[in-house]
Amino acid sequence: MFAARLCTRVSVARPLIQPLASVQPVFAVRLFQTSPKVLDESLEQAAKFIGAGCATVGVAGSGAGIGTVFGSLVEGYARNPSLKTQLFSYCVLGFALSEAMGLFCLMIAFMILFAL
Repeated sequence: MFAARLCTRVSVARPLIQPLASVQPVFAVRLFQTSPKVLDESLEQAAKFIGAGCATVGVAGSGAGIGTVFGSLVEGYARNPSLKTQLFSYCVLGFALSEAMGLFCLMIAFMILFAL
């Protein structure tokens, strides 16, 4: 009997679409009223923080470069102690260039935060 009910068509016609007047909202929607200027300022501030964070990644690279330079200096001393002065001058040059790159990255981060 149950299978016969499933196979037969229902003779009562039901509307598939309810009229819009009878539709009641299920939940209330709350809208936030903010001015576009506040949204623009907060978006700009967030973009500044993200840009400054990306710019300071180069400072970590500078630290790794300085470590590599002085590690190579120690290795060079161990291999040939007679080249002490020449190796140290190259080491100071490598340190200065690596530190300058780190300071440039930090300067760009501060410019993004405070000058733009």
